[in-house]
Amino acid sequence: MARYDDQFMRQSDALAWNMEHDPGMRSTIVGVTWLGARPDVDVLTARLDRATRIAPRFRQRPVRPPGLFATPRWVDCDLDLSIHFRRIDAPHPHTARTVVEFARAEAMTEFDPSRPLWAMTLVEGLEGDRAALVLKLHHSLTDGVGAIQLGFLLFETTPEPGPVEPVADVGPEPEPSGPELTREALSRSLRSAISTARDGVGRIVPSATTTVRHPVRTALDAVATASSLGRFVMPVSDTLSPIMRRRGLGRHLDMIEVDVDELKAAGAAVGSTLNDAFVASVTGGLRRYHDLHGAPVKDLRVTMPISMRRDTDPVGGNHITLERFTVPTGESDPGIRVRMTGWRCRAARYEEALPLSDAVAGVLNLLPSGVVGSMLKHVDFVASDVPGVPVPLFLAGAPITGHYAFGPTTGAALNVTLLSYQGTCCIGCNVDTSAVPDASILVDCLRQGFDEVLGLAGDHRPATSPLAESQRGADPAALEDEGPALRAVT
Repeated sequence: MARYDDQFMRQSDALAWNMEHDPGMRSTIVGVTWLGARPDVDVLTARLDRATRIAPRFRQRPVRPPGLFATPRWVDCDLDLSIHFRRIDAPHPHTARTVVEFARAEAMTEFDPSRPLWAMTLVEGLEGDRAALVLKLHHSLTDGVGAIQLGFLLFETTPEPGPVEPVADVGPEPEPSGPELTREALSRSLRSAISTARDGVGRIVPSATTTVRHPVRTALDAVATASSLGRFVMPVSDTLSPIMRRRGLGRHLDMIEVDVDELKAAGAAVGSTLNDAFVASVTGGLRRYHDLHGAPVKDLRVTMPISMRRDTDPVGGNHITLERFTVPTGESDPGIRVRMTGWRCRAARYEEALPLSDAVAGVLNLLPSGVVGSMLKHVDFVASDVPGVPVPLFLAGAPITGHYAFGPTTGAALNVTLLSYQGTCCIGCNVDTSAVPDASILVDCLRQGFDEVLGLAGDHRPATSPLAESQRGADPAALEDEGPALRAVT
């Protein structure tokens, strides 16, 4: 089993973990992989066992050093795969909604901290002898790009499953004792403090040689970094949306599909990117939703994950930082809104303080977790764009027909995550039903927001809602019986 150089959580992950005493702040990701057939369960089990040995975080659990304001340490544990990987039958009427209802329940359920922070469920018996794989994991295990890397430990590009290459089983390391954890934590905290001070001072106060050679540029760079740090840690005390203000524990999960090339072409039509078009589509939908409620809004605040992953980073792992900034929402012209959105997204992407974000999280970890959580609850929405896989994939012999990721709201009213697969933007919507009690109406507004932006490139296929499509023609009485209650396969 591979080992990571640092067995302690990153400060950013520890910040999220510390806030989980508030159930509304859980950093749980739920992914749904739709399958065109039943996979070979024996092959899937063998591949999953191998994947957890290559990415050992999936065989570890977090333990906090006693009596310290220290980040949790990852410790090995004996993984019982039968607990983390289950098979269940979909209830009548065996539609996609039954799977999403199960995923919704997973998104609202906390992890057992005495075990690794993930669970996988194969839902069988869907219409047409299809199946779905529901993965629930904590964000500290991986980010979106890392999840794609991990997926290739399970998925294949051919319908015939290949051999499962063995991985040496070195066994779990013994869990450190309390005193050992304390010593390790103190040593790690000291190294981290020195490194943070060196990097931070180096960015704000450059070397004497650089100052002498380029005094004006040096002064401007130092001011820019200090200003960026100020924006990064600036407290947020107000919610910009006048109607999406409440926060609760209920969630509504939904899906939207958009053609990748057409969304990319819509962005390019106004000199922007697919990500700009994606975010502007979401804000276009939110504009429609607010107008529908007689509460027009100019700007909304977004949290956007920004990847800090390097080529040398191990498979999986969480290597993102979160940027908070405002995006134009009230602008009715989609072309202008896309361009304005792009300017603000790029300004956030190139903030001088980004490399110091983990150190900033370390400082925030010294504050009461409720203080940071209360600031995040003033964010209006989360938007994440994850580049996926353009070619067909298979899972243990079963063709994959779609991938959806439902990211955590972490205090916002909703999370909208785009994960591309085989030319389709699979867009997962995770909505806080206290903030948005009419969530299905909001999702329809979001779909219209995508249609509005897609129109920038001329003729296009309209954005679709796969759940609504799957329920057309179904017996209304049968749909009322759908719910998260599923039977375990014995």
